[in-house]
Amino acid sequence: MTRLADLAELVRAPAALSVPGDVLAGAASAGTLGRRTPALAGASVLLYWAGMAANDWADRRLDAVERPERPIPSGRVRPAVALGLAGGLTAAGLAVATAAGGARAAAVAVPLAATIWGYDLSAKDTAAGPAVMAACRGLDVLLGATTTTTARGCAAGGDRWPGTGCGRGAGGSGGSVGPALLRALPAALTVAAHTWTVTALSRREVTGVPDRRLSGRTLAGTALIALAAPGRPTVLSGAPSSTECVKRGPLLRFGDLVPAVLAAGYAARYGRAQARMLADPSPARVRAAVGAGITGLPALQGALTARAGARLLGLAVAGAAPLGRRLARLIAPT
Repeated sequence: MTRLADLAELVRAPAALSVPGDVLAGAASAGTLGRRTPALAGASVLLYWAGMAANDWADRRLDAVERPERPIPSGRVRPAVALGLAGGLTAAGLAVATAAGGARAAAVAVPLAATIWGYDLSAKDTAAGPAVMAACRGLDVLLGATTTTTARGCAAGGDRWPGTGCGRGAGGSGGSVGPALLRALPAALTVAAHTWTVTALSRREVTGVPDRRLSGRTLAGTALIALAAPGRPTVLSGAPSSTECVKRGPLLRFGDLVPAVLAAGYAARYGRAQARMLADPSPARVRAAVGAGITGLPALQGALTARAGARLLGLAVAGAAPLGRRLARLIAPT
């Protein structure tokens, strides 16, 4: 009989802590943070778990040789159970996203689910693999921009989320989701770029990285991502600002440092792991770097969330990083 702990290992349950930050960063960037955002984050987690289960189902024969300790090749989870779980989680994720954001959310969630399955079943072992996985994360960020909230001024109610100014949404009173997606695009591209580096390295978890040019490229990419993350993205004309109703006192000016601090923490942890891999390109070092990239992602997401004005929320998102590292000692994130 399959144990719950085996299913948790199959879907890399703790690694899901790196997922809600995608949606929150997208929503903060778009100005659409609201009561429906947590549901979209939950849908994102379900789709992430579905992708992990589908990944191990698709790799079951290869894992029997290279990773025999995984749940399927070790016999702890039957292939049919893994495939059924992947399908069920996908359906649940799409249902939750549609319930939370309607047709607008479904218009992003369905391509996201299709891209996840496309990566697991066909693209993973091709040259396009890292780019396809990067697209998954980018779409995940855009999912957060698919709801609209009612515009509210300071006098009408103040903050809806901690540290987000007046809580005004991108859609105003029923506005189009298109501009919101455009405002979330810089954050989506940043997370996608990070994901490319992690995925490119993950393809060398078994063999190591004999060609150090790859390690050099991913390390340089990490540095550029960390430098770009704290910068405030361009706001479209007429778009609501997350801090437009807040007077710029000393506390707010101090809060402006939050994105840079979080981006520096992201670069220090993930960059240090890659530097060690450059010195020792063994499979163990590669897996450590990939793990650092996965568990360090919340710090990057937090920086993107904070730069949009949601500073307290950005700190909360980044707080998932140390928790993820602790849980990774129990269940490997890769």
